Amino acid sequence: MLPTLLEPGDGEAIRFGATALSYREVRDATVAVARALEPAERVIVLATPAPETCVAVAGALWAGAVAVPINPRIGVAELEHVLADAAPRRVLAGPDAGVPGPLRSLERLDVDVAAASGPSPRPADPGDEAPAFVFYTSGTTGPPKGVVVPRRAVTSNLDALADAWELTPDDVLAHGLPLFHVHGLVLGVLGPLRLGARLHHVGRFSADALAAELAGEATVAYGVPTMYRDLADAAETDPPVAAALGRARLLVSGSAALPVRDFERIEAVTGQRVVERYGTTESLMICAERAADERRPGFVGPPIRDVDVRIVEDDGADVDAHDEQAIGEVLVRGPNLFLGYLNRPADTRAAFRDAWFATGDIAGRGVDGYVRVVGRRATDLIKTGGFKVGAGEVEAALMRHPGVAEAAVTGEPDDRLGERIVAWVVPRGAAPTLEDLQDLVAEQLGPHKRPRELRCLERLPRNDMGKIVKSELAARPE
Repeated sequence: MLPTLLEPGDGEAIRFGATALSYREVRDATVAVARALEPAERVIVLATPAPETCVAVAGALWAGAVAVPINPRIGVAELEHVLADAAPRRVLAGPDAGVPGPLRSLERLDVDVAAASGPSPRPADPGDEAPAFVFYTSGTTGPPKGVVVPRRAVTSNLDALADAWELTPDDVLAHGLPLFHVHGLVLGVLGPLRLGARLHHVGRFSADALAAELAGEATVAYGVPTMYRDLADAAETDPPVAAALGRARLLVSGSAALPVRDFERIEAVTGQRVVERYGTTESLMICAERAADERRPGFVGPPIRDVDVRIVEDDGADVDAHDEQAIGEVLVRGPNLFLGYLNRPADTRAAFRDAWFATGDIAGRGVDGYVRVVGRRATDLIKTGGFKVGAGEVEAALMRHPGVAEAAVTGEPDDRLGERIVAWVVPRGAAPTLEDLQDLVAEQLGPHKRPRELRCLERLPRNDMGKIVKSELAARPE
């Protein structure tokens, strides 16, 4: 899975602040961790933004164990659920990391990134179908589910992305993403390690920190839309930030839709057209714009290599391939798919339609094959006046208004329409009027997609990856 660690050199592999490890040092520390683990055991990884997390995960993979990364700020109730569900015996953490209370009942293995070199046994080879990770979902519709990700999903996905983005060992990836999700850990750590490239993690994200990396050695940056909004703000007022972003070979955005306005702002001041990609925890990455191809704002590109995508109606029929406005649920098939939900066979069966995984995401597709994701079926598909409307497309339209800093759209019960469209807006300066937003949406998307209510907030509730938590909006009083 990490062939670069078999015969490592002394070139830099990872850097977190002032701490840098060579490929040889990562290999030595990885082997030290692996010696303490059993094949197939599930082990908690306290996923702090530190080199110890990278080594802990590499060690688990080397041993053929199963890494269960957790947010170091996880709540007690959620952590107790994870422990009962995953049944780990051990926790891997940096020697100075404080572990949450429930983890203290487990055997603790301190990760030593300066472990001395010793005999290096070959890595375990449990087979492509063996689990590599259990990632826990956000649990917005119930207790978090453990998503069991096999080794073949990780390797096939990383190789397909390297192909799409023309990544090479000469690249230096910079990011400030958390390391307990697929984006920051699989793409952002294992991606460069598998390839032989370098990772520079900036710790807690800031526009200045990422720009400093791009002004130096970094060639590629990964981020989420809220990060790119901050980068756009900084680039518009600080020429050195704009120049640093302009030097990048590739800026990649994911985990949520990048507003078209922020795409255009970054392009205007840096000349860079951000690459978007789309995936889920269960499928890793599904679509990605290719480095050499057109980058279309509002789209996430075509399916990546070896991944098949269908977009279907409620009855399972494919949407009209010639109607770019048609939307439906995204189904996925390929080597990127998960094995199932841990201890939940009924949920696993319900997630598949034959060999196709039903993502629960709503999307449309252009005649060129580029996909545009408009939201989640459970929270973002609004049926109003006999029409199906994706909340994401309305949000993108609202973000074009100069008086809108952030926007979210929900559907609420309506006696006449079935559901009415509600716009939740963080104003930029003077708040826009409902009539202004209705005119804007009607002009861009059609009258039936205009919001019927406007609610202004000081901020939108977001999770660690910058995604809007719409359940918290629905719970708010008018």
